[in-house]
Amino acid sequence: MPTAGAGRTAGSLVVALGGAVAFLASLLWGTYAYLYGFDARPSWRTAAAPVTVDVGLFTLFALHHSLFARTGAKRLVERHAPPALERSIYTWAASLLFIIVCALWQPVPGTLYRLEGAARAVAYSVQLAGMTLTIHSASVLGFFELAGVGQVRRARRHMADAHVPLETRGVYGFVRHPLYFAWVLMVFATPDMTATRLTFAIVSTAYLAIAIPWEERSLVKVFGGDYEAYRERVRWRMLPGLY
Repeated sequence: MPTAGAGRTAGSLVVALGGAVAFLASLLWGTYAYLYGFDARPSWRTAAAPVTVDVGLFTLFALHHSLFARTGAKRLVERHAPPALERSIYTWAASLLFIIVCALWQPVPGTLYRLEGAARAVAYSVQLAGMTLTIHSASVLGFFELAGVGQVRRARRHMADAHVPLETRGVYGFVRHPLYFAWVLMVFATPDMTATRLTFAIVSTAYLAIAIPWEERSLVKVFGGDYEAYRERVRWRMLPGLY
């Protein structure tokens, strides 16, 4: 006869798997919005209002990370959900907020450039490289670990939770946050750079750059001296030669 504990862990796995689906859906929706959806929306006459709205939207998305990082918010989650679901709840929140951001993103009037011929092919190649790097980096870290499914699986098996091992080889020996580097390649290498896409690229990249120091503090707490040594060896955070 199933126990109450077994029911709870089964429910946790359903929630975690749903979070993984939401995570993937948010990435696909964001890709569609950036490539096609933004162009289909009627543009404002001036840039000030839509840029203000867009910055506000992404700030809302960024705030959830800060809230989850606070001890009080973590304790609130732990009071209402199993500890193994903490990462999944974060994933659910981030995914839904990113979908909202992309759905409500306001068009900014103007087009900076449209590449043609060989230049257009080069731009698409750089974007493709960014997508390939994203898939590779996510596979190294583990998609289900990123989405919070791994934590629930270990809890179901009564295994101690474990952080993803510190990866320092391959592209991680080139830049410390290759997923963020890949993001920069994808959003800035478009052959059709409208003011809407440029606003999205600048605001989202600025958020990643600001978030890195807080993220690395957590990594130091987890990996200690190993991460400190890695940070000394690999100088660049996300943009080789710049940051």
